[in-house]
Parts: sequence; structure tokens; C-alpha cells
Amino acid sequence: MTLVLHGVPVSRGVAMGRVHLVRRDAVDIDEYALKAHEVEAEVARFDAAVAAARQQLDEIRAEVPATARANIVAFIDSHLLMLDDPVLTSDTRNAIRTQRCNAEWALKLQAEAILAVFDEMQDAYLKTRRDDVQFVVDRIQRVLKNAQPAEQALERKTLTGSVIVADDLSPADTVLLDTERVAAFATEYGGPTSHTAIIARSLNLPGVVGLSELGRYVQSDDELIIDGETGVVLINPDPEIRAFYLRKQEQLLRYQTVLADLTNKASVSLDGVAVTLNANVELPSDYDSARRYQAHGVGLYRTEFLYMNRTDGVPTEEEHYAAYAALIAKLKGRPVTIRTVDLGADKPLNPGAPQHAVNPALGLRAIRLCLKSSELFRPQVRAILRASALGPVKLMIPMLSSIQELEQTFEIIDALRAELRAENEPFDPHMPVGGMVEVPAAAVCADAFAARLDFLSIGTNDLIQYTMAIDRVDDQVSYLYDPLNLGVLRLIQTTIDAGLAVGIPVAMCGEMAGDPTFVRLLLGMGLREFSVHPNTLLEVKKLVRETDVGDVTAAVREALSVPDPYRVRALVERLNIGN
Repeated sequence: MTLVLHGVPVSRGVAMGRVHLVRRDAVDIDEYALKAHEVEAEVARFDAAVAAARQQLDEIRAEVPATARANIVAFIDSHLLMLDDPVLTSDTRNAIRTQRCNAEWALKLQAEAILAVFDEMQDAYLKTRRDDVQFVVDRIQRVLKNAQPAEQALERKTLTGSVIVADDLSPADTVLLDTERVAAFATEYGGPTSHTAIIARSLNLPGVVGLSELGRYVQSDDELIIDGETGVVLINPDPEIRAFYLRKQEQLLRYQTVLADLTNKASVSLDGVAVTLNANVELPSDYDSARRYQAHGVGLYRTEFLYMNRTDGVPTEEEHYAAYAALIAKLKGRPVTIRTVDLGADKPLNPGAPQHAVNPALGLRAIRLCLKSSELFRPQVRAILRASALGPVKLMIPMLSSIQELEQTFEIIDALRAELRAENEPFDPHMPVGGMVEVPAAAVCADAFAARLDFLSIGTNDLIQYTMAIDRVDDQVSYLYDPLNLGVLRLIQTTIDAGLAVGIPVAMCGEMAGDPTFVRLLLGMGLREFSVHPNTLLEVKKLVRETDVGDVTAAVREALSVPDPYRVRALVERLNIGN
């Protein structure tokens, strides 16, 4: 009998194959006391384990083929950086010395303290970075206990055509996923922003995560069907189900061919409305896929990666400049919108440091933090200004909530422009400066912001969260996270209308922009610039090219004019019939 499980879809596609079950025996951590003369030897044993873990990662990194996706290397590099982080290593040494406990126990205590901080974070992406800490700690613990490295569990037989089933997958594991022709994967843990999900999407590898106790239901060589679109996993399907998914697989392959044919075609609607399709990127190397799908440019360049896993303070101006220059060179004349750093409260520079915010999502973060910390903000803004001399660059300010914040920001930008002029340092004096609308107060007063800025960009992830007064990563209230809530839609409409009124562009860079369900609705609301994950860009383009914007505009305006949320949902369903 076919067993059906439901998880979180993280990478689209349908795949079938035999299970390659990855079982990793947990490392038992013992606690025992040390005598005074044993302490330094134990510290040396811990240091040797860290060095061995580093050597393992260096060897894995060296095996990554030149054709592999750059983000696989980036994740391994982040783990190497963690091995040098004093929050993890120095504090573990201190625990060995002060508590006279064995290295395994000291590391366990320190890891629990760090992971507790990540568990309190509100940001879904950074919250899942706890996995990276866990993987690094597990690697050191395995060395201390003389256990095999976790990735060796993937090397017991050929993986070609297999469906990998595991509790979770590390960046080291993905080296094999990239080099072997794995059909798909399914894991017990993880979410849509986990490193496993990010890499799977870049590899176009169908995947489902969050399958609680999956290991209880499958055995090696079971047949599995993975539906990366719906999150369905079927174990030992009967012939009828297998035939259904074979047809679905063929349909998806034909659909991918249709999308591929759109790569070099214009994003223009049936009635001639041009729509700009940009890409969201995390790292300069991520633009390779955006360029492959012919994105107009980068609509959101997140810069937080420059600040993470550091032991030497904030990035210097030259580090910022080098990162931006590298991306601009890749863009070859296409525009890039650089968002100033969105750190603070729930995204600490030092994850091991104690956090005091009662409600981190509403705390000192983004532009609020930057305005209070010139050593954090000034080097980045100077670097962005300097980079504007190299190509078309826009600066975007996150989490604006008041005009006073904007005025303070402009004072800093103007002062830095004056500095650069005095130093004869080239920059674009007309570099556009825009703001993210992700706080309801900014949306309500979008006309005031539009009058002072060169562009606006709607960050729907936070806008929906703040409008609904929910934590979108809290399972108890996440059901309220609803892009079609009438209040949310009216804030989006207000923002778009404010930009149109003064003739400045309004983009959307949140997850809503890349969801095919909402593309026609957003076109009808007047949105003409989407910034999405590169792998969804062609699907958005297909919908744009198949839409008569004039027709949907009239229907959307009518639906939003009355206080009837069911009418909007019915309209969205009608707009998407036949997609």
C-alpha cells in the first residue's frame, strides 16, 4: 500500500528513485571532571579536533568541481570561518579551564548557548543559520569521539538516480549531490530558507523537507516519489500512482522547455506593457543564475553576508567596495540595487553575545541601528557611493518608518558625498536613493516618502508580518500570514499609487513578487517592476507575456474597491485559471 507523507516543498520538480538512506549515528556526549594537571592537555585535544575538522573541510572544498554552484563553496567557507570564531572556540577553551570538564561537554554547553540565541531570532533566513552552527559543532564532536565524518554516510554506494533520505544534509554533503546524478532528496528537518533548500533550488534538484520522523517509514531501496511542488512524498507507490506522476513529470519537463524558450524574449504583456524583471541575490556569485535567465538587473542585493561569521568587527570600506565592484563587473552594465545592511536585534553581529531585546522584530535593527552606529553605516555608504562610479547603482534603505529617519540618512549621504569630492574620489552624484516599504507606517505615508525618494520597493515579507501583528515563523500564528488580506493589499496599492502620482518606480522584492499566484493581481494593481529569486524569473515572465494588463487592471480595481475579502480571492482564482 502506498504511504503518503506531507512536508515543506523547497525545490520544484517531480522525481522518482530508490531510497539511499543516510543514517548518522548520534555522537554520545559524556561529562567527566578533569584533574588540575589534565586541563591544558584537554585544551590541546580540543584544539587538535578543531584543526582536524578544518582539514576535513579544506579537503572537501578542494574536491568541489569548477563547474559546481558557487553557493556550495560559500557555505563550506562559512563553516571554515566558524572554526575561527572565538564565541565557539575560545569560550569552549575557557569552559574547559574554568569548569574542569572534558572538551566534548564544554563544546556542548557552548553550542547550546549559541543555538538558543538563534532560536530567539525572528528572521526566518537567519534563524535557520543555526543549522550551520550545529553542523560545525557536530564535526568537531565526531573528531573528539573518533567517529566518521557525517558526509561519509553518503559515500557507501553510487548515488546516481537515488533519492537521498536523511535527517538533514550539510553543505559538505551537497558536494556529492552536485557531482553525482542524484534524483531528489527528502529530509526530516529544514525549512524553505535552510541552506539545503537554497542549494537544492540552485541545482534544480526536487526536494521536500520538514518530514517529521521520515526515517521511521522508509528503508533503503524503497521506491520514492518526490513532488517538490506540493511537498508530497509517496513511499512504494502502486502502478496507478506511478503512472500519474510519470505523466506529471513529463508535463513539467515540457513546461520547463516552454520557460527556457522565453529566456531571450521580452517581458511585455499582451497589450504592450513593459515589465521589469530583476533578481534578488545574496552573493555576487548568485548573479550567474540571474544572468542565465536574462534578468534586467539586481533589484535586491542583500549585504548581510559581509557581516556574518566575523571575529574582527564590521567590514571595512574596502571590503564593501571590493564586493560591490565584483558584482558590478558581472552585471556588465545592468543596474544593481544595494540594500544597506539590515542587522540588529534579531540579527546580531555576534550570535554568542547576550541579546536584550524583548521583541527583536520590533527592536533596534536595519536603518535604526545604522543611524545609531556611524562605524557600521558610514563605511558601507561610502563604498556604495564609490561603486556607483563603476556602473548603474542604486542605494536602498531598509525598514524606514518615519520621514525623520530619511532626513537623517540624507544628511549622512550628503556629508559622505562632500568627503568624496574633497578627496577627488569618483562617484555618481545622481545615484538614485530609494527606500523599502515594509512597515505599515511607511505604506500609509508612502506619498511623503515618494516625494523625497527616487524609487520605492515593497518588502512584503515584513510588511505582511507587521500588518497582521504576527511572527511569520511561529507555527501557532503563521496561518495568519496572508498576502491576500485586504489590509495588506490596500497598503500595497497605496504604495504603488504614491509612486505613480509622482512618477517614480515602485518595485516589489518580497516573496509575494515571485509567487505565480499573485503575479496577475500585482500587474492589475499597477506593479511594473518585480525582483524575484532567479529560478522563478522565467515563470513570472511567462505570466506577464500571457496577460492583458488593461483587462486585469479593471477587474482588480473593482475587486479592491469594496470591503469584501472573498471577492478578491475569487478574482485571484479566476485570473489564474488555465495557468
